Amino acid sequence: MKWSWRLGRVAGIDIYLHATFLIIVAWVGMAQWMAEHSLAAALEGVLFLLAIFGCVVLHELGHALTARRYGIRTRDITLWPIGGVARLERFPELPRQELAVAIAGPLVNIAIAGLLWALLSALEGAPEVPEANLTNAPFLDQLLVVNLFLALFNLLPAFPMDGGRILRALLAIRRSHVRATEMAAQVGQGMALIFGLLGLFTNPFLVFIAFFVWIGARSEAAMAQMQAAFRGMPVSRAMITDFQVLGPRDPLARAVELTLAGTQMDFPVLEAQRLLGVLRQTDLLKGLSQQGPEAPSEGWMCRQLETVHPSDPLDQVAAAVQQAACRTVPVLQDGVLVGLLTPQNLGEFIQLESALRGATGG
Repeated sequence: MKWSWRLGRVAGIDIYLHATFLIIVAWVGMAQWMAEHSLAAALEGVLFLLAIFGCVVLHELGHALTARRYGIRTRDITLWPIGGVARLERFPELPRQELAVAIAGPLVNIAIAGLLWALLSALEGAPEVPEANLTNAPFLDQLLVVNLFLALFNLLPAFPMDGGRILRALLAIRRSHVRATEMAAQVGQGMALIFGLLGLFTNPFLVFIAFFVWIGARSEAAMAQMQAAFRGMPVSRAMITDFQVLGPRDPLARAVELTLAGTQMDFPVLEAQRLLGVLRQTDLLKGLSQQGPEAPSEGWMCRQLETVHPSDPLDQVAAAVQQAACRTVPVLQDGVLVGLLTPQNLGEFIQLESALRGATGG
């Protein structure tokens, strides 16, 4: 993943750290230094932050390992300043499976808090709940409270928090997946409005949370509608079959010619019919500005490919297309490139299908 570093692999799942995470590390260290003018305090603040994100990784592993029980792989887990994100191959379709996957994360935080409580009880007797100001509380006491907060916060019934998925799973027991998602998204957006209003008069950070929840609810509803529209269709129904390709040693100038001659923005790079990568328009522009039009395409192509088969269910790969690092997902049959999927062409396909269904009354 771009701008991310691989920290390691746990239970077969790659753990990444996004570059923006360093911003919050620097901010915490600087805030502690300015408050106490002590290097030890700054280091302690950073270590506490890292401990919190260690718990966040365990939270995401709870989701990932529970999803694995239902045959759903996790592509990776990435740590961002706002938390962790586990990229599942697909979301569970059965409500009870989604309920189990969604609640697994908060249960991990509750379990961590329970273990810390037991440890503190064994060391010094039953610990007291720290005051609202945690800065003066011992390290483990602070970590205990933070885990309880993470569990409760994630249980709020609003996307993209786990509580939104739990609510949808419960609603989907008696309703369709799309309708359950719409209802859960409406609840989430209502909470976003409440957070936003409270934030205007109390804590500005609530405004940021409100924006985060509002966008998450809207995107979740849109994804559910997309998957419903694609249900029962194979990838071959929507894939682009008329496309241009590049060779690894073709100059970027060739990609410029193809871009100006048509509407294609990203170009697969092939050598003897073997797919090597995809040259994205953003990388093409960067390559032109840094090395000029004669630079070879292979030096600027995206190699983090996710491929699909023409017979794969379209509703199950739609999420992968939206999250693909290369933005364009190649369609391979017996190792041969036969088509492309992009977020843009999926959006156009939905519009065309809706128009056709409207015309036929279907």
